[in-house]
Amino acid sequence: MTIRALGPAAGWSWLAKAINLGRGNPKAVIGAIALLAVIALVPSFLQVLLQQLLPVETVMVMAGVMTLAMIVVYPLLIGGVLRVIHAVERGVPTRAGAVFDTFKPSEDRARLIGFGVVMAFIYIAMFIVVVSVFGKGFMAWYMEVIQISAQFSAAGDTSKPPVYPPAPDGMGTMMALLMAFGLYFGGVYAIGFGQVALAGRSLKQALSDGFAGSLKNLLPIIVLAAISFFGMIALSFVLVLVGGILALIGGLIHPAVAVLLVMPLYLAMLLVVYMVMFGVMYHLWRDIGADPVQPPALPPNQVEL
Repeated sequence: MTIRALGPAAGWSWLAKAINLGRGNPKAVIGAIALLAVIALVPSFLQVLLQQLLPVETVMVMAGVMTLAMIVVYPLLIGGVLRVIHAVERGVPTRAGAVFDTFKPSEDRARLIGFGVVMAFIYIAMFIVVVSVFGKGFMAWYMEVIQISAQFSAAGDTSKPPVYPPAPDGMGTMMALLMAFGLYFGGVYAIGFGQVALAGRSLKQALSDGFAGSLKNLLPIIVLAAISFFGMIALSFVLVLVGGILALIGGLIHPAVAVLLVMPLYLAMLLVVYMVMFGVMYHLWRDIGADPVQPPALPPNQVEL
């Protein structure tokens, strides 16, 4: 299996293809991604609910347990979504519920979970190393900011804005490195997951392909990140503008009406972001790591010119 190196324009191509994702079977693709999005939101909703019912210490423990559970569940959902997209792109019949096929006992399930766990540890280790070397004092500063924000919210006095301590030295370098490593490992994640979920590669092979493929294609990945950044700014501006108008209209009737008008807009944006993200992930893998599609065989007695 050959890992290909592409030009800078591939970054734009991945995004353009992602926007057209699922045109062959939008019901299956949108449904599968919507199921993943709903499940991904469950821990956050549970945490908000538990904060109203249980002590803070208990909530923190429960949040840790839910995070560990999602480290196992989320890779299976990602693998299921990628397989639904792959089937639609090849014209193979599928359905939204196929996103859960990866939960069935198999070697694929073990590889998907293993890859997700390994990548989670890599992300955590990368963060710890960068913060330890370039962000001395960052954690103490961050905890102080959190404490001041909590006290400000509890006081309810908005006339005096909170005074935050200055950021520690090296903050800019630390953030730049985290962004750079995030871009690189984002490529590793996309290519590696595709290799495990769609190409049947082993965990070791998928990691090797992911590291090599992301390194070979750093330039198009950077182009993709830059275009996505400006696209998110434009999308956020539209969301704030339209959401503000809807909230203003709803607020004239009742605050609950404003929430009911704005919530579908935000959920729709979340779904769009998920669709583009998984579309980019799939096409990035297909262009870099997938076996090239073989042309159809020529009819007998016909010579290719």
